[in-house]
Amino acid sequence: MSKVVLFLNGQAPSKMPETKSFEKIFCTDGAYLYLRNKGIVPDVVTGDFDSISSSEIPNDIEVILTPNQDFTDFEKALRIIKNRKYETVYVYGSSGMEHDHFLGNLTSALKYKDELTIIFFDDYSYYFFADKETSLDGYKGRTISLYPFPKTERITTKGLKYALENEDLDLTHRIGIRNQAIEEEVKIIFEKGNLLIFIKI
Repeated sequence: MSKVVLFLNGQAPSKMPETKSFEKIFCTDGAYLYLRNKGIVPDVVTGDFDSISSSEIPNDIEVILTPNQDFTDFEKALRIIKNRKYETVYVYGSSGMEHDHFLGNLTSALKYKDELTIIFFDDYSYYFFADKETSLDGYKGRTISLYPFPKTERITTKGLKYALENEDLDLTHRIGIRNQAIEEEVKIIFEKGNLLIFIKI
């Protein structure tokens, strides 16, 4: 499975991932600054370059200018990654600063969830949009939150402390945060809607 990492201009992770495990390192223009300070050289820098000038990027790094203001830099980066036939994207720097950007990033990920496997990471958890059948292995004792986006219908869980059996989650009524894995394998199945799964690091 082809896997890349994408750094966004949110809160920089306190501990950087091991970038050698990825085929390519992508970043938006604002994120380039903190990567440079950390000594990480991206393969591709993309964005509208409102944070820095493209002339600041060394010539051996690919620069893709995406000036269309109808879409966020994150969504435009996802489109580039999809068009280059990568399958999995680890995303850092999506949260921690401006909350409207964070929610916008989740919405952009939702648009691409059937075409890319997108996993967000921050200093506290990692999270992703679940498939209608999801298995999680090796998480016994870990905090797991199930967050409808905005609604998840007929959800059933196995291996969680507070089990669900053919129930609905809805932002306006009931959500499933701060649950706990009580078995090594957790299974989550739902029939309709969208579900974010947060796993505490």
